[in-house]
Amino acid sequence: MFEPLEIINSLSSCNTAYSSPSNIALIKYWGKHPVQLPANPSVSFTLDKCKTETRLKAEKTSGTLDYFDIEVVVDGKANEDFKPKIIHFFKRIEPYFNFLKDYRFKIETSNTFPHSSGIASSASGFSALAACLIKTEQKLAGDESHKLNLNKVSFISRLGSGSAARSVQGPLMVWGKHNDICGSQDEIAIKYDHIHPVFHDYQDVILLVDKGQKKVSSTVGHGLMNNHPFANARFKQAHDNMSALLIALSEGNLDDFIKITENEALSLHAMMMSSNPYFILMKPNTLHIIEHLWDFREKTGIPVSFTLDAGANVHVLFPNVHVTKVLELINTKLIRFCQNEHYICDNIGDGLKALS
Repeated sequence: MFEPLEIINSLSSCNTAYSSPSNIALIKYWGKHPVQLPANPSVSFTLDKCKTETRLKAEKTSGTLDYFDIEVVVDGKANEDFKPKIIHFFKRIEPYFNFLKDYRFKIETSNTFPHSSGIASSASGFSALAACLIKTEQKLAGDESHKLNLNKVSFISRLGSGSAARSVQGPLMVWGKHNDICGSQDEIAIKYDHIHPVFHDYQDVILLVDKGQKKVSSTVGHGLMNNHPFANARFKQAHDNMSALLIALSEGNLDDFIKITENEALSLHAMMMSSNPYFILMKPNTLHIIEHLWDFREKTGIPVSFTLDAGANVHVLFPNVHVTKVLELINTKLIRFCQNEHYICDNIGDGLKALS
C-alpha cells in the first residue's frame, strides 16, 4: 500500500520526536486476521493527556547491517524487555522503509500515565514510534518540508499494535471497512469529524480498579475469536452498532450513545467469558462501579456512562458540563473501588504532536 521513499540524503545522524495519545474504543474490535487486520470495524475517542513521548536518534552505520541495531530506553533507563517487540515490529515494517539496516537507532520513550494502569500504551507507543520513523524517512528522502504522512503513520502503527492505528488523529478515529463510512478500510484508520458539538469536550475519567498485568494478553484474546461459537454474530453486531452510533454521534443523541457504547463494552467481555478457554478480566469492583454509575444516572439524569477495554478498569464518559458533579460522585462513592484510590482525568484530544 505504501512504497518506501528513495533515500537521497545520507545523513550521519537524524533526530525526531513525537508524542501520541492512547485511545478508547467505543465500538470494539475483537478478533483479527493476518497481518494485523480487524475482523470488524471500530471507532474510538482519541485521548489527550494519556500519551507516550518518543525520541528517535538514528546514527549512520559504516555499512548496511544484516540485523537491526536498536537500543531502547524507557523512562531514562535501558530496557531490554521491550527490545524483542521492537525488533519484531521492525521485521514487519522493513518492506516499507529503505534505511532500517543502515542506521543504529536509540529509542527513548516515556508515558505520561503509569505503565500498569491498563491504558493502551501499545497504541500510543507504536504510533509515536511510527511517526518518528516516517519523519526520519522524509528527512532522508529530502521530503522534510512536507507534512507528516498520517495515513502511512496509521498503516505502520497498525503493524505494531492494531489499536495504534487509531491514535494518529482525533477527536474520533474509525478503523476497519464499514459501508456507511466513505474511505474506511482495514489497512489504516481515518479521522471522523461528523459529530455533534456535545462530544467536542467529552471527558474520560479512568478508574484504576486493577493496575496489575492482565492474565491474558490481547493477542491471545483476539486469537480465541477464530473458533468462537458466537464470532459471526458478534461481528454483525459490531457493524450494526457502528451504524447506529454514527447517527447518535451526528445528532448528539446521548441516550443512544450510552446504550450502544455500554452494550459494546459488555459484549466485549461476554466474548471473553464465552471463549474456549474462557477468562474474566472484570473484577468485583468493576461491577460495583458500573452499578453505582447506573444508579447515579437514573437518579440525576446526568448522561454519564462507562466503557471498558480488555481489562478491569472503567472509563467514565460524560460531557464536560457535568464534570463537577461526576467528580463529586467519583471522590465520594467510586474512589474506594480504585486500587490505591487512583484515577486519571482525561478528555478528547487531537492525536500526534511533534516534540521540540
